[in-house]
Amino acid sequence: MLVGIIHFLALFVRFEFRISQKVLEKIKKNEPFVLAFWHGELLFQPFLFQRYADKKKFWVLISKHFDGEIISSVVRYFGIGALRGSSSKGGIRVLYHAIKKIENKECVVITPDGPRGPYHSVADGVVLLAQKASVPVVVSRVFYSNAWEFKSWDKFKIPKPFSKVVFIIKDPFFLEALELEAAKALVKERMEEDKCVF
Repeated sequence: MLVGIIHFLALFVRFEFRISQKVLEKIKKNEPFVLAFWHGELLFQPFLFQRYADKKKFWVLISKHFDGEIISSVVRYFGIGALRGSSSKGGIRVLYHAIKKIENKECVVITPDGPRGPYHSVADGVVLLAQKASVPVVVSRVFYSNAWEFKSWDKFKIPKPFSKVVFIIKDPFFLEALELEAAKALVKERMEEDKCVF
């Protein structure tokens, strides 16, 4: 049902993808990376992954909370793999499996502020994964020209009919040389560089 709703909403918006040439080159060369996006921008992210599904396999880290199974079923529909676990439940195990996926030249997707926030905070997971796997982080942002905003911790948005949806996929960057807090600060800085794209 949720998949149907997503497809229905997509019928009434216009998509624009602004993807870094360096990211496109990595996909072409089959080089892995960690892709990060905010929890509140989840809605249409599967369309980005599906766009390159024939060239690159993506695995999404999904929490073991009650809504995790729903999200897992949605991402699988779009041809995306699901790795279940979070920093509080099954974190070490899911980190191990995520690294194995990266070693197999596949990409891992993570929401730095998920699954419980706070809003636009960066947890340790994205840094630990990128550093231990020795791969760069790629930031994916989604902006709506007009949207409804929920009163949830992640300020989840749904675009209004006939609005424009812009994906911004930024240049890869490495975290290997940084201490944990400095690396988290850099991730947050890169994820919040684009405030308005219209």
